[in-house]
Amino acid sequence: MTPETQHIGTLRGKVLIFGGVYSNYQALEELYQLATKENIPAQNIICTGDIAGYCASPVECLNFLEDWGIRAIQGNVEQNLLNGTDDCGCNFSEGSRCDFFAKQWFPYTAVRMTRRNLNYLATLPLFLDFEYAQKRVKVLHGSMQNISEFVFKSTPWEVKAANFEAAKADVILAGHCGLPFADAREDKLWLNAGVIGMPANDGTPRVWYVMLDDANDTFSYEFRSFEYDAGEANQLMMENGLPYSYSETLLTGLWDNCDILPDEETALQGVAIEF
Repeated sequence: MTPETQHIGTLRGKVLIFGGVYSNYQALEELYQLATKENIPAQNIICTGDIAGYCASPVECLNFLEDWGIRAIQGNVEQNLLNGTDDCGCNFSEGSRCDFFAKQWFPYTAVRMTRRNLNYLATLPLFLDFEYAQKRVKVLHGSMQNISEFVFKSTPWEVKAANFEAAKADVILAGHCGLPFADAREDKLWLNAGVIGMPANDGTPRVWYVMLDDANDTFSYEFRSFEYDAGEANQLMMENGLPYSYSETLLTGLWDNCDILPDEETALQGVAIEF
């Protein structure tokens, strides 16, 4: 049975946070190389969910993460793969372009799941709790109330405040929305590392993660981006009949549509992200 919350105690040293592998094996391999160069141990690496989806290599990505031994939680994709449902549970509007494309990539992913993959997914919790630099940290996918809730930087603070209250946390490390951002108020910090499986809709092929640092017993973070062999990932998607628009996104850095985005984030499409 899937544990709801896994308590992992106190972490020390640099901690690498990433999300949304989205079955992009080429990006995952590059992230592994970056983590190795930084000497980040597996127990200090956390994935915020959605390991599978969109791209062409779900089995390879799940096997790689299990072998790597990092910490991870379920995203909505993993939850629905385990439940045997016929859609990704991404909370897309019925009939939208995202919904249309999901009906292509989710069955591709589901039919490829091995018993090993499903057994691994069943070990992943919905939340992680830990302490870091004297901060209480909660790792979640969408929100405390809904694994598929889209929370963006422009999402009203009242929504985030309710999550902090429910989580009993000072810092929330979130996933799902696909965009890297930080929002800090009232001594609370909502931090989304972005995803490594797809660009951040900013017109570049870069993908994103976050590095936490507890030097001098102070909580600090840094957004980092990297490029990888997006051409190979693109080619694998086309060879396997996956949505052309999504395969092109790997190269152009532009999403096919902004259906899930609030107006504020939509206005930033094609604007290169800077932190």
